[in-house]
Amino acid sequence: MFKKILIANRGEIALRIQRACRELGVKSVVVYSEADRDAKYVKLADEAVCIGPAPSAQSYLSMPAIIATAEVTDAEAIHPGYGFLSENADFAERVERSGFTFIGPTPENIRTMGDKVSAKQAMIKAGVPCVPGSEGALPDDPKEIVRIARAVGYPVIIKAAGGGGGRGMRVVHTEAALVNAVQMTKAEAAAAFGNPQVYMEKFLEHPRHVEIQVLADGHKNAVWLGERDCSMQRRHQKIIEEAPAPGIPRRLIERVGDRCAAACKKMGYRGAGTFEFLYENGEFYFIEMNTRVQVEHPVTELVTGIDIVQMQIRIAAGEKLPFTQRNITMRGHSIECRINAEDPVKFIPSPGRITMWHPPGGPGVRVDSHAYTNYFVPPNYDSMIGKIIVHGDTREQALARMRIALSETVVEGIQTNIPLHRELMADAKFIEGGTDIHYLEQWMAAHKR
Repeated sequence: MFKKILIANRGEIALRIQRACRELGVKSVVVYSEADRDAKYVKLADEAVCIGPAPSAQSYLSMPAIIATAEVTDAEAIHPGYGFLSENADFAERVERSGFTFIGPTPENIRTMGDKVSAKQAMIKAGVPCVPGSEGALPDDPKEIVRIARAVGYPVIIKAAGGGGGRGMRVVHTEAALVNAVQMTKAEAAAAFGNPQVYMEKFLEHPRHVEIQVLADGHKNAVWLGERDCSMQRRHQKIIEEAPAPGIPRRLIERVGDRCAAACKKMGYRGAGTFEFLYENGEFYFIEMNTRVQVEHPVTELVTGIDIVQMQIRIAAGEKLPFTQRNITMRGHSIECRINAEDPVKFIPSPGRITMWHPPGGPGVRVDSHAYTNYFVPPNYDSMIGKIIVHGDTREQALARMRIALSETVVEGIQTNIPLHRELMADAKFIEGGTDIHYLEQWMAAHKR
Protein backbone atom coordinates (compact mmCIF):
# COMPACT_ATOMS: atom_id res chain seq x y z
CA MET A 1 0.00 0.00 0.00
CA PHE A 2 1.12 3.55 -0.70
CA LYS A 3 2.37 5.72 2.16
CA LYS A 4 1.29 9.01 0.57
CA ILE A 5 -1.16 9.96 -2.21
CA LEU A 6 -1.55 13.31 -3.94
CA ILE A 7 -5.18 14.28 -4.67
CA ALA A 8 -5.28 16.24 -7.94
CA ASN A 9 -8.78 17.63 -7.63
CA ARG A 10 -11.08 19.86 -5.58
CA GLY A 11 -14.55 20.00 -4.03
CA GLU A 12 -16.48 17.05 -2.67
CA ILE A 13 -14.45 14.43 -4.55
CA ALA A 14 -11.18 15.70 -3.01
CA LEU A 15 -12.71 15.22 0.44
CA ARG A 16 -14.11 11.81 -0.55
CA ILE A 17 -10.66 10.58 -1.70
CA GLN A 18 -9.06 12.04 1.42
CA ARG A 19 -11.46 10.07 3.64
CA ALA A 20 -10.66 6.84 1.75
CA CYS A 21 -6.93 7.51 2.30
CA ARG A 22 -7.41 8.11 6.01
CA GLU A 23 -9.33 4.85 6.40
CA LEU A 24 -6.50 3.00 4.64
CA GLY A 25 -3.90 4.68 6.86
CA VAL A 26 -2.43 6.58 3.89
CA LYS A 27 -1.26 10.19 4.17
CA SER A 28 -2.80 12.65 1.68
CA VAL A 29 -1.46 15.72 -0.08
CA VAL A 30 -4.05 18.06 -1.57
CA VAL A 31 -3.33 20.67 -4.20
CA TYR A 32 -5.50 23.77 -4.26
CA SER A 33 -5.97 27.01 -6.13
CA GLU A 34 -6.05 30.40 -4.42
CA ALA A 35 -9.88 30.31 -4.68
CA ASP A 36 -9.98 27.08 -2.62
CA ARG A 37 -7.63 28.15 0.17
CA ASP A 38 -10.38 27.82 2.83
CA ALA A 39 -11.80 24.49 1.63
CA LYS A 40 -12.52 21.83 4.27
CA TYR A 41 -10.23 19.20 2.69
CA VAL A 42 -7.34 21.73 2.62
CA LYS A 43 -7.68 22.19 6.40
CA LEU A 44 -7.93 18.42 6.98
CA ALA A 45 -5.05 17.34 4.74
CA ASP A 46 -1.73 16.03 6.04
CA GLU A 47 -0.14 18.43 3.54
CA ALA A 48 -1.69 21.09 1.29
CA VAL A 49 0.08 22.95 -1.52
CA CYS A 50 -1.22 25.97 -3.44
CA ILE A 51 -0.52 25.36 -7.15
CA GLY A 52 -1.80 28.56 -8.72
CA PRO A 53 -4.52 31.17 -9.12
CA ALA A 54 -8.26 30.48 -9.46
CA PRO A 55 -8.49 29.74 -13.23
CA SER A 56 -8.35 25.95 -13.78
CA ALA A 57 -5.85 26.29 -16.63
CA GLN A 58 -3.34 27.77 -14.20
CA SER A 59 -4.01 25.36 -11.32
CA TYR A 60 -6.02 22.11 -11.54
CA LEU A 61 -5.20 21.63 -15.24
CA SER A 62 -1.51 22.44 -14.84
CA MET A 63 0.30 19.11 -15.27
CA PRO A 64 3.78 20.51 -14.40
CA ALA A 65 2.46 22.08 -11.16
CA ILE A 66 0.77 18.85 -10.04
CA ILE A 67 3.75 16.61 -10.84
CA ALA A 68 6.20 19.05 -9.23
CA THR A 69 4.06 19.00 -6.07
CA ALA A 70 4.15 15.19 -6.02
CA GLU A 71 7.94 15.36 -6.29
CA VAL A 72 8.49 17.88 -3.47
CA THR A 73 6.04 16.15 -1.09
CA ASP A 74 7.36 12.60 -1.78
CA ALA A 75 3.93 11.36 -2.83
CA GLU A 76 3.94 7.92 -4.49
CA ALA A 77 0.66 8.05 -6.39
CA ILE A 78 -1.76 10.61 -7.85
CA HIS A 79 -5.56 10.27 -7.72
CA PRO A 80 -7.24 12.48 -10.34
CA GLY A 81 -10.86 12.20 -9.11
CA TYR A 82 -13.34 13.12 -11.86
CA GLY A 83 -13.27 16.02 -14.34
CA PHE A 84 -10.10 18.10 -14.82
CA LEU A 85 -7.26 15.70 -15.82
CA SER A 86 -8.96 12.42 -14.82
CA GLU A 87 -9.46 11.19 -18.41
CA ASN A 88 -6.40 12.82 -19.94
CA ALA A 89 -4.17 10.07 -21.34
CA ASP A 90 -1.21 12.47 -21.69
CA PHE A 91 -1.44 13.31 -17.98
CA ALA A 92 -1.60 9.62 -17.00
CA GLU A 93 1.46 9.04 -19.17
CA ARG A 94 3.39 11.94 -17.62
CA VAL A 95 2.52 10.75 -14.11
CA GLU A 96 3.86 7.25 -14.84
CA ARG A 97 6.92 8.60 -16.69
CA SER A 98 7.74 10.81 -13.71
CA GLY A 99 7.91 7.73 -11.47
CA PHE A 100 4.49 7.95 -9.80
CA THR A 101 1.49 5.63 -9.94
CA PHE A 102 -1.60 6.96 -11.70
CA ILE A 103 -4.68 5.82 -9.76
CA GLY A 104 -6.74 4.90 -12.79
CA PRO A 105 -6.54 2.96 -16.05
CA THR A 106 -3.50 2.76 -18.33
CA PRO A 107 -2.93 5.67 -20.74
CA GLU A 108 -3.75 3.22 -23.58
CA ASN A 109 -7.14 2.38 -22.04
CA ILE A 110 -7.94 6.07 -21.55
CA ARG A 111 -6.95 6.88 -25.14
CA THR A 112 -9.02 4.05 -26.66
CA MET A 113 -12.15 4.80 -24.65
CA GLY A 114 -11.77 8.60 -24.85
CA ASP A 115 -12.22 8.52 -28.61
CA LYS A 116 -15.87 7.58 -29.20
CA VAL A 117 -15.11 5.94 -32.56
CA SER A 118 -12.33 3.66 -31.26
CA ALA A 119 -14.39 2.96 -28.10
CA LYS A 120 -17.34 1.78 -30.16
CA GLN A 121 -15.10 -0.41 -32.32
CA ALA A 122 -13.56 -1.96 -29.18
CA MET A 123 -17.04 -2.67 -27.77
CA ILE A 124 -18.27 -4.27 -31.01
CA LYS A 125 -15.21 -6.57 -30.90
CA ALA A 126 -15.95 -7.41 -27.24
CA GLY A 127 -19.61 -8.25 -28.00
CA VAL A 128 -21.08 -5.29 -26.08
CA PRO A 129 -24.34 -4.10 -27.78
CA CYS A 130 -23.95 -0.73 -29.54
CA VAL A 131 -26.31 1.81 -31.11
CA PRO A 132 -26.69 1.13 -34.87
CA GLY A 133 -24.64 3.63 -36.86
CA SER A 134 -21.50 4.25 -38.90
CA GLU A 135 -18.72 1.72 -38.32
CA GLY A 136 -16.16 4.46 -37.83
CA ALA A 137 -15.68 8.16 -38.53
CA LEU A 138 -17.88 9.56 -41.30
CA PRO A 139 -16.18 9.98 -44.70
CA ASP A 140 -15.94 13.30 -46.57
CA ASP A 141 -18.03 12.05 -49.52
CA PRO A 142 -21.60 13.49 -49.16
CA LYS A 143 -23.11 10.61 -51.16
CA GLU A 144 -21.57 8.05 -48.80
CA ILE A 145 -22.86 10.01 -45.76
CA VAL A 146 -26.38 9.94 -47.24
CA ARG A 147 -26.08 6.20 -47.93
CA ILE A 148 -25.05 5.48 -44.31
CA ALA A 149 -27.94 7.58 -42.94
CA ARG A 150 -30.45 5.75 -45.13
CA ALA A 151 -29.12 2.41 -43.89
CA VAL A 152 -29.32 3.52 -40.23
CA GLY A 153 -32.76 5.20 -40.63
CA TYR A 154 -33.86 8.68 -39.55
CA PRO A 155 -33.65 10.41 -37.16
CA VAL A 156 -29.88 10.15 -36.73
CA ILE A 157 -27.49 11.92 -34.37
CA ILE A 158 -24.06 13.22 -35.46
CA LYS A 159 -21.49 13.07 -32.64
CA ALA A 160 -17.94 14.34 -32.24
CA ALA A 161 -15.46 11.47 -31.78
CA GLY A 162 -13.62 13.46 -29.10
CA GLY A 163 -16.75 14.98 -27.50
CA GLY A 164 -18.25 14.60 -24.06
CA GLY A 165 -20.40 16.29 -21.43
CA GLY A 166 -23.29 16.66 -23.85
CA ARG A 167 -21.30 18.79 -26.31
CA GLY A 168 -20.51 18.11 -29.97
CA MET A 169 -23.76 16.47 -31.09
CA ARG A 170 -26.56 17.31 -33.52
CA VAL A 171 -29.85 15.51 -34.25
CA VAL A 172 -30.90 15.26 -37.93
CA HIS A 173 -34.49 14.39 -38.89
CA THR A 174 -34.36 14.77 -42.71
CA GLU A 175 -32.00 13.95 -45.56
CA ALA A 176 -32.08 17.59 -46.72
CA ALA A 177 -30.44 18.74 -43.46
CA LEU A 178 -27.90 15.92 -43.21
CA VAL A 179 -24.75 17.04 -45.06
CA ASN A 180 -24.87 20.57 -43.63
CA ALA A 181 -25.31 19.18 -40.09
CA VAL A 182 -22.27 16.91 -40.54
CA GLN A 183 -20.10 19.84 -41.75
CA MET A 184 -21.22 22.06 -38.84
CA THR A 185 -20.56 19.35 -36.25
CA LYS A 186 -17.11 18.68 -37.77
CA ALA A 187 -16.21 22.37 -37.52
CA GLU A 188 -17.45 22.56 -33.91
CA ALA A 189 -15.60 19.36 -32.99
CA ALA A 190 -12.32 20.68 -34.44
CA ALA A 191 -12.68 23.93 -32.48
CA ALA A 192 -13.84 22.40 -29.18
CA PHE A 193 -11.88 19.13 -29.01
CA GLY A 194 -9.05 19.50 -31.55
CA ASN A 195 -10.45 16.50 -33.42
CA PRO A 196 -12.77 17.07 -36.42
CA GLN A 197 -13.85 13.42 -36.71
CA VAL A 198 -17.57 12.75 -36.29
CA TYR A 199 -19.66 9.59 -36.44
CA MET A 200 -23.35 8.77 -36.89
CA GLU A 201 -25.79 6.83 -34.72
CA LYS A 202 -29.47 6.06 -34.79
CA PHE A 203 -31.21 8.69 -32.63
CA LEU A 204 -33.29 6.88 -30.04
CA GLU A 205 -36.51 8.81 -29.31
CA HIS A 206 -37.32 7.80 -25.71
CA PRO A 207 -34.31 6.04 -24.16
CA ARG A 208 -33.29 5.77 -20.54
CA HIS A 209 -29.68 6.33 -19.48
CA VAL A 210 -28.45 3.24 -17.64
CA GLU A 211 -24.82 2.60 -16.70
CA ILE A 212 -22.83 -0.37 -15.43
CA GLN A 213 -20.08 0.12 -12.83
CA VAL A 214 -17.00 -2.09 -13.25
CA LEU A 215 -13.82 -2.81 -11.30
CA ALA A 216 -10.82 -4.57 -12.82
CA ASP A 217 -7.41 -5.30 -11.29
CA GLY A 218 -4.04 -5.79 -12.96
CA HIS A 219 -4.36 -9.58 -12.62
CA LYS A 220 -7.00 -10.23 -15.31
CA ASN A 221 -9.93 -10.14 -12.86
CA ALA A 222 -12.98 -7.97 -13.56
CA VAL A 223 -16.43 -7.62 -11.97
CA TRP A 224 -19.49 -5.43 -12.46
CA LEU A 225 -21.27 -3.83 -9.50
CA GLY A 226 -24.84 -3.55 -10.69
CA GLU A 227 -26.39 -0.68 -12.63
CA ARG A 228 -27.43 2.93 -12.11
CA ASP A 229 -30.30 4.82 -13.74
CA CYS A 230 -29.19 8.38 -14.59
CA SER A 231 -32.10 9.40 -16.83
CA MET A 232 -33.10 12.54 -14.90
CA GLN A 233 -31.00 15.00 -16.90
CA ARG A 234 -31.02 18.59 -18.02
CA ARG A 235 -28.93 19.47 -21.09
CA HIS A 236 -27.20 16.07 -20.87
CA GLN A 237 -26.15 16.82 -17.27
CA LYS A 238 -27.33 14.32 -14.64
CA ILE A 239 -29.36 15.66 -11.70
CA ILE A 240 -30.69 12.51 -9.95
CA GLU A 241 -29.24 8.99 -10.04
CA GLU A 242 -30.46 5.73 -8.52
CA ALA A 243 -29.53 2.08 -8.16
CA PRO A 244 -30.85 -0.33 -9.21
CA ALA A 245 -32.67 0.90 -12.36
CA PRO A 246 -36.44 0.55 -11.80
CA GLY A 247 -38.39 -1.90 -13.92
CA ILE A 248 -35.61 -3.49 -16.01
CA PRO A 249 -35.56 -7.32 -15.89
CA ARG A 250 -32.56 -8.66 -13.94
CA ARG A 251 -31.67 -11.17 -16.68
CA LEU A 252 -31.13 -8.27 -19.13
CA ILE A 253 -28.96 -6.37 -16.62
CA GLU A 254 -26.95 -9.51 -15.86
CA ARG A 255 -26.38 -10.24 -19.53
CA VAL A 256 -25.04 -6.76 -20.29
CA GLY A 257 -23.10 -6.62 -17.00
CA ASP A 258 -21.30 -9.88 -17.77
CA ARG A 259 -20.38 -8.55 -21.22
CA CYS A 260 -18.94 -5.38 -19.67
CA ALA A 261 -16.76 -7.41 -17.30
CA ALA A 262 -15.65 -9.61 -20.22
CA ALA A 263 -14.81 -6.48 -22.26
CA CYS A 264 -12.59 -5.25 -19.38
CA LYS A 265 -10.67 -8.54 -19.41
CA LYS A 266 -10.31 -8.40 -23.18
CA MET A 267 -8.97 -4.81 -23.08
CA GLY A 268 -6.67 -5.46 -20.12
CA TYR A 269 -8.56 -2.72 -18.25
CA ARG A 270 -7.38 -1.61 -14.80
CA GLY A 271 -9.25 0.35 -12.14
CA ALA A 272 -12.82 1.64 -11.84
CA GLY A 273 -14.86 2.42 -14.93
CA THR A 274 -18.41 2.93 -16.12
CA PHE A 275 -20.06 1.65 -19.29
CA GLU A 276 -22.86 4.05 -20.28
CA PHE A 277 -25.86 2.77 -22.23
CA LEU A 278 -29.11 3.99 -23.71
CA TYR A 279 -31.93 1.56 -22.92
CA GLU A 280 -35.07 1.45 -25.08
CA ASN A 281 -37.65 -1.24 -25.84
CA GLY A 282 -35.79 -3.92 -23.88
CA GLU A 283 -32.45 -3.32 -25.61
CA PHE A 284 -29.15 -1.87 -24.33
CA TYR A 285 -27.00 0.29 -26.62
CA PHE A 286 -23.45 1.28 -25.58
CA ILE A 287 -22.67 5.00 -25.93
CA GLU A 288 -19.39 5.57 -24.07
CA MET A 289 -17.11 4.46 -21.26
CA ASN A 290 -15.92 6.72 -18.45
CA THR A 291 -12.42 5.70 -17.35
CA ARG A 292 -12.64 7.25 -13.88
CA VAL A 293 -14.76 7.35 -10.73
CA GLN A 294 -18.23 8.80 -11.40
CA VAL A 295 -19.98 11.57 -9.46
CA GLU A 296 -22.77 9.08 -8.75
CA HIS A 297 -20.57 6.26 -7.39
CA PRO A 298 -22.12 6.48 -3.87
CA VAL A 299 -25.44 4.91 -4.94
CA THR A 300 -23.52 1.80 -6.03
CA GLU A 301 -21.49 1.82 -2.82
CA LEU A 302 -24.68 1.86 -0.74
CA VAL A 303 -26.37 -1.05 -2.55
CA THR A 304 -23.25 -3.25 -2.80
CA GLY A 305 -21.35 -2.30 0.38
CA ILE A 306 -18.16 -1.89 -1.70
CA ASP A 307 -15.99 1.24 -1.29
CA ILE A 308 -15.19 2.08 -4.92
CA VAL A 309 -12.62 4.79 -4.13
CA GLN A 310 -10.70 2.49 -1.78
CA MET A 311 -10.81 -0.21 -4.44
CA GLN A 312 -9.28 2.23 -6.96
CA ILE A 313 -6.39 2.81 -4.55
CA ARG A 314 -5.94 -0.91 -3.75
CA ILE A 315 -5.94 -1.86 -7.45
CA ALA A 316 -3.37 0.87 -8.25
CA ALA A 317 -1.19 -0.50 -5.43
CA GLY A 318 -1.17 -3.86 -7.22
CA GLU A 319 -3.69 -5.74 -5.09
CA LYS A 320 -6.08 -8.33 -6.52
CA LEU A 321 -9.84 -7.85 -6.28
CA PRO A 322 -10.86 -9.37 -2.92
CA PHE A 323 -14.14 -10.71 -4.35
CA THR A 324 -15.52 -12.50 -7.41
CA GLN A 325 -18.76 -11.81 -9.28
CA ARG A 326 -20.47 -14.50 -7.19
CA ASN A 327 -19.75 -12.52 -3.99
CA ILE A 328 -21.45 -9.33 -5.20
CA THR A 329 -25.02 -8.83 -4.09
CA MET A 330 -27.34 -5.83 -4.44
CA ARG A 331 -29.24 -4.86 -1.30
CA GLY A 332 -32.11 -2.38 -1.25
CA HIS A 333 -32.34 0.86 -3.23
CA SER A 334 -30.31 4.06 -3.29
CA ILE A 335 -31.02 7.56 -4.69
CA GLU A 336 -28.67 10.53 -5.09
CA CYS A 337 -29.58 14.21 -5.58
CA ARG A 338 -26.84 16.53 -6.83
CA ILE A 339 -26.93 19.81 -4.91
CA ASN A 340 -25.84 22.73 -7.09
CA ALA A 341 -25.26 26.37 -6.18
CA GLU A 342 -27.69 27.72 -8.77
CA ASP A 343 -31.07 29.36 -9.25
CA PRO A 344 -33.60 26.45 -9.10
CA VAL A 345 -35.71 27.95 -11.91
CA LYS A 346 -33.27 29.70 -14.28
CA PHE A 347 -30.23 27.51 -13.41
CA ILE A 348 -27.93 30.54 -13.28
CA PRO A 349 -24.90 29.78 -11.02
CA SER A 350 -25.15 31.29 -7.53
CA PRO A 351 -21.64 31.58 -6.08
CA GLY A 352 -21.09 33.40 -2.79
CA ARG A 353 -20.86 32.88 0.97
CA ILE A 354 -22.97 30.20 2.64
CA THR A 355 -24.32 31.86 5.81
CA MET A 356 -26.06 28.70 7.05
CA TRP A 357 -25.28 25.07 6.18
CA HIS A 358 -27.35 22.41 7.92
CA PRO A 359 -27.11 18.98 6.25
CA PRO A 360 -29.68 16.22 6.90
CA GLY A 361 -29.18 13.06 8.94
CA GLY A 362 -31.03 10.00 10.14
CA PRO A 363 -31.18 6.34 9.04
CA GLY A 364 -29.86 5.62 5.56
CA VAL A 365 -28.73 9.20 4.82
CA ARG A 366 -25.26 10.12 3.52
CA VAL A 367 -24.03 13.60 2.57
CA ASP A 368 -20.89 14.01 0.46
CA SER A 369 -19.98 17.69 0.55
CA HIS A 370 -17.08 20.03 1.19
CA ALA A 371 -19.44 22.91 2.14
CA TYR A 372 -19.90 24.37 5.63
CA THR A 373 -21.33 27.48 7.28
CA ASN A 374 -19.29 30.53 6.18
CA TYR A 375 -17.78 28.66 3.20
CA PHE A 376 -17.42 30.82 0.09
CA VAL A 377 -18.53 29.05 -3.11
CA PRO A 378 -16.12 30.31 -5.80
CA PRO A 379 -17.49 31.34 -9.21
CA ASN A 380 -14.63 29.64 -11.09
CA TYR A 381 -15.73 26.00 -11.11
CA ASP A 382 -18.66 23.63 -11.53
CA SER A 383 -21.66 24.66 -9.41
CA MET A 384 -22.05 21.31 -7.57
CA ILE A 385 -21.47 21.79 -3.84
CA GLY A 386 -22.51 18.35 -2.64
CA LYS A 387 -24.67 15.26 -2.93
CA ILE A 388 -27.40 13.86 -0.72
CA ILE A 389 -27.56 10.07 -0.99
CA VAL A 390 -30.12 7.83 0.72
CA HIS A 391 -30.53 4.07 1.04
CA GLY A 392 -33.63 2.07 1.87
CA ASP A 393 -34.78 -1.54 1.82
CA THR A 394 -37.11 -0.62 -1.06
CA ARG A 395 -37.35 2.19 -3.61
CA GLU A 396 -40.42 3.50 -1.75
CA GLN A 397 -38.44 3.74 1.48
CA ALA A 398 -35.51 5.42 -0.32
CA LEU A 399 -37.89 8.01 -1.84
CA ALA A 400 -39.42 8.70 1.59
CA ARG A 401 -35.96 9.11 3.14
CA MET A 402 -34.89 11.48 0.35
CA ARG A 403 -38.01 13.62 0.87
CA ILE A 404 -37.24 13.84 4.59
CA ALA A 405 -33.55 14.57 3.95
CA LEU A 406 -34.36 17.39 1.50
CA SER A 407 -36.91 18.87 3.92
CA GLU A 408 -34.25 18.95 6.67
CA THR A 409 -31.52 20.52 4.52
CA VAL A 410 -30.91 24.23 5.12
CA VAL A 411 -28.60 26.27 2.87
CA GLU A 412 -28.70 30.06 3.22
CA GLY A 413 -26.70 32.89 1.64
CA ILE A 414 -26.76 31.35 -1.84
CA GLN A 415 -29.42 29.77 -4.03
CA THR A 416 -29.48 26.01 -4.62
CA ASN A 417 -31.50 23.53 -6.68
CA ILE A 418 -32.95 21.89 -3.52
CA PRO A 419 -36.47 23.28 -4.26
CA LEU A 420 -36.35 21.53 -7.66
CA HIS A 421 -35.36 18.22 -6.04
CA ARG A 422 -38.22 18.55 -3.52
CA GLU A 423 -40.70 18.97 -6.39
CA LEU A 424 -39.27 16.03 -8.35
CA MET A 425 -39.42 13.69 -5.35
CA ALA A 426 -43.20 14.38 -5.25
CA ASP A 427 -43.69 13.96 -9.03
CA ALA A 428 -46.02 11.07 -9.90
CA LYS A 429 -44.06 9.94 -12.99
CA PHE A 430 -40.71 9.91 -11.16
CA ILE A 431 -42.29 8.03 -8.24
CA GLU A 432 -43.58 5.45 -10.74
CA GLY A 433 -40.01 5.03 -12.11
CA GLY A 434 -38.62 4.47 -15.57
CA THR A 435 -38.72 8.05 -16.93
CA ASP A 436 -36.64 8.67 -20.08
CA ILE A 437 -33.77 11.13 -20.61
CA HIS A 438 -36.11 13.80 -22.02
CA TYR A 439 -38.57 13.71 -19.12
CA LEU A 440 -36.99 16.39 -16.93
CA GLU A 441 -36.78 18.97 -19.72
CA GLN A 442 -40.39 18.22 -20.70
CA TRP A 443 -41.39 18.55 -17.05
CA MET A 444 -39.63 21.91 -16.80
CA ALA A 445 -41.33 23.15 -19.99
CA ALA A 446 -44.72 22.11 -18.59
CA HIS A 447 -43.91 23.97 -15.37
CA LYS A 448 -42.76 26.99 -17.42
CA ARG A 449 -39.17 26.84 -16.22
